[in-house]
Amino acid sequence: MSEVRARIEIDAPPETVYDLMLDPTRLHEWVTIHRKVNRVDGGSPREGYEMDQTLCLRHANFKVHWTLTEADRPHAATWEGRGPAGSYARTSYRLKPVDGGRTRFEYENEFKAPGGFLGAAASRVIVGGVPAREANRSLENLKALLEK
Repeated sequence: MSEVRARIEIDAPPETVYDLMLDPTRLHEWVTIHRKVNRVDGGSPREGYEMDQTLCLRHANFKVHWTLTEADRPHAATWEGRGPAGSYARTSYRLKPVDGGRTRFEYENEFKAPGGFLGAAASRVIVGGVPAREANRSLENLKALLEK
């Protein structure tokens, strides 16, 4: 299993950050590996909410079926996803208010490649440090979007 953690402070209140980060129609504005939303449940994001998304790493598109397993506005959200060949991902967002109406955004992603130990080793070789770079770039995009 590989894990990525990133953190950023955003000059916006947690409620504003939470609403934008969970809006599937705005993912293209900040998530660098996002390509498109293929299907999404109606209504506001809530526990059990589902979304099918196309992502891209190293010029390879792949689809993930996500379920929102935690939706605690404006503090936390967690997506659990199933991808190609039985791969699994968990993406968690933690929002903490800091002085002056700012938000500390803590991001964590865990990815489990298919194929056990050999699949995990191959994934590390192929993907390398790309997920961490993309996570940090995405958070910078979110910050810029919210601080306009």
